[in-house]
Amino acid sequence: MNVLEQIGHSGIVPVVVIQDVAQAVPTALALLDGGIRTMEITFRTPCAADAIRAVAREIPEMLVGAGTVLTVDQAVLAQEAGAQFIVSPGYDDHVVAYYISEGIPVIPGCVTPTEIMSALSRGLTILKFFPANIYGGLPAMRSLAGVFRDVRFVPTGGIGAEDIENYLTQPYIFAIGGSWLCTSADIVEGRFDRITELARQASESVPRTDL
Repeated sequence: MNVLEQIGHSGIVPVVVIQDVAQAVPTALALLDGGIRTMEITFRTPCAADAIRAVAREIPEMLVGAGTVLTVDQAVLAQEAGAQFIVSPGYDDHVVAYYISEGIPVIPGCVTPTEIMSALSRGLTILKFFPANIYGGLPAMRSLAGVFRDVRFVPTGGIGAEDIENYLTQPYIFAIGGSWLCTSADIVEGRFDRITELARQASESVPRTDL
């Protein structure tokens, strides 16, 4: 499977905020132990690039991407660190164009028809929908999918374990993202057993259908 196929097969992309690079590998291992093989380390902290680099180097079986990529400078840092896919909260054509030129999968945030059309003009059909709970959730994505029939969404924001089946059984949902699997508090306090258990519960809840 290619990178996007792996994300779709996983169904869940944990959104991970790493405050200390030493927490990156234990967090990745905890997710792996729970059956989750994809993680998005966000550029919300200064150590994000180093955290991505550590996971990419030490745990090759984990598909690690960069999230909250806002600028081309961050885009370059994420690529150099070994990020295998990129997620942005919104659509920035400079960031998108950079990753397309580098051959790295990018999932930009698009919640309006205009943003979706911009992404489609770049050949992108897998799009983030963020924050999903603010911009209308499943009803909004259902309406957009009725017009943009090739698009599938990765909603993030306000999604929890109770939403897995309801979201992932919809044909216009590619995967879901969220931080409930490994909260910042659990990571900082070293509650990796809890992360593993939440990952196991989530992984077992993913409907296994043809993508």
